[in-house]
Amino acid sequence: MRILILGGDGYLGWPTAMHLTAKGHKVAVVDNYLRRHLCREEDVEPLFDVPNLHKRADLWKAVSGYDVPMFIGDLREWDFVEQVFKDFTPEAIIHYAEQPSAPYSMLNRRAAMLTLQNNLDVTANVVFAVKEFCPGAHIVKIGTMGEYGTPDIDIEEGWIDIKHKGREHRFLYPRQAGSLYHTTKVMDTDLLWFYVRMWGIRVTDLMQGPVYGLITEENEKDERLFPFFNYDEIFGTVLNRFVVQAVAGYPLTVYGKGGQTRGYLNIKDTLNCVRLSLENPAKEGELRIFNQFVETFSVNELADKVQQVGKGLGLPVEVKALENPRKEAENHYYNPSHTGLLELGLEPNYLTDDVLAQMMETVIQHKDAIDKNAIFRGVRWE
Repeated sequence: MRILILGGDGYLGWPTAMHLTAKGHKVAVVDNYLRRHLCREEDVEPLFDVPNLHKRADLWKAVSGYDVPMFIGDLREWDFVEQVFKDFTPEAIIHYAEQPSAPYSMLNRRAAMLTLQNNLDVTANVVFAVKEFCPGAHIVKIGTMGEYGTPDIDIEEGWIDIKHKGREHRFLYPRQAGSLYHTTKVMDTDLLWFYVRMWGIRVTDLMQGPVYGLITEENEKDERLFPFFNYDEIFGTVLNRFVVQAVAGYPLTVYGKGGQTRGYLNIKDTLNCVRLSLENPAKEGELRIFNQFVETFSVNELADKVQQVGKGLGLPVEVKALENPRKEAENHYYNPSHTGLLELGLEPNYLTDDVLAQMMETVIQHKDAIDKNAIFRGVRWE
């Protein structure tokens, strides 16, 4: 099918483009290099140099023979959105095009406003563009498990059935985001649910846990096709950060008691989850929600895994508990459901010692590029 990837330059966007073209789909990507700009502004460049989208597309075509056309511009601007949707009328849209960092959203007022305006404006423009140019298209939006927070009951897959005073109704599962970034994701879901009800659009909302890894089937033989791999506190996900810290000889930064538990998945699983959602689309007038993760770990459990695998590679890995700069529960109940994607055929990649060792060995080859000053910035939620 014809698939438009919004945010196609990002950590997940470009690997998704390669994966879907390798599976026979016609893909175009859109980006305005926001993540690159913010990384430069905050002096937190990724571990590997990443070619621009033109060069990435040329490299992928040389390796695979597949074309990936691109549009460079800001999806907050309606004239640009109109051009994109007229030039490449999609059957499906993958929406990654958001400021993706919780810590960045909490930096200051400017970062907060950028996050709000970018994330909500882009989502609204996507909805309006689908209504005007391709009303049957399927929107796959990348949400976050962070929308749910850490309630003291089981987390259902998007919806919950409530019985109250002799009556019952089905509602979106209550959400209590832990950062402004996560709050914009909640607002995305509400916006999409509104237009599903008003206009009958079709949407799959993927409540994704933190992603780790950098190697996929499409890039394993050519490092030039690696994704962004941030290891800093602002844009790096926790396991990616721990792996780089272990290699750099920097004590693993465990916030507070380290009992914070989340659902994690390998980058390979993200690609497969997105593809399965596209190839098995939501119905017209349906908001379908999947909880997108494979296994749950506490921060302490991740630190222990990294420490043990690191020692097996000769790395003297230390763990250091820090005062938690975030406002979050450090010990809590966490039992989320996640059956929908398994039922579609997801075959999970688990966090084995071998997987972790491969990540570390790859980072070791680039050890000289690690900037220790970028690792911890102490961004506070206060």
